[in-house]
Amino acid sequence: QVQLVESGGGLVQAGGSLRLSCAASGSIFSFNIMGWYRQTPGNQRELVADMVSSGSTRYADSVKGRFTISRDNARSTVYLQMNSLKPEDTAVYYCNWVGPVGSGMNYWGKGTLVTVSS
Repeated sequence: QVQLVESGGGLVQAGGSLRLSCAASGSIFSFNIMGWYRQTPGNQRELVADMVSSGSTRYADSVKGRFTISRDNARSTVYLQMNSLKPEDTAVYYCNWVGPVGSGMNYWGKGTLVTVSS
């Protein structure tokens, strides 16, 4: 089992910045993928960004150049720095942790709400 605790959501004006954090604990494999997804009412959860423990990253096209994902492997923590926020970034952001291929380990945090006002 892996537990994920998110923090850092809130209300911000368009153009502002927020930083999300997610700390993982429990049965952590050294090789894993940690990332952020977001979801709005009536829509599917979508990838925002993720980062393999080795360092490679993926970003949704809509956030490239504005959001930066980073991680502290020693603390099993992933961060999402969100700059130049837009009202369309408003969503519940979920932390995700995926273990090695074949482990079947895929965990989600409870989510943190990000609201960007225009």
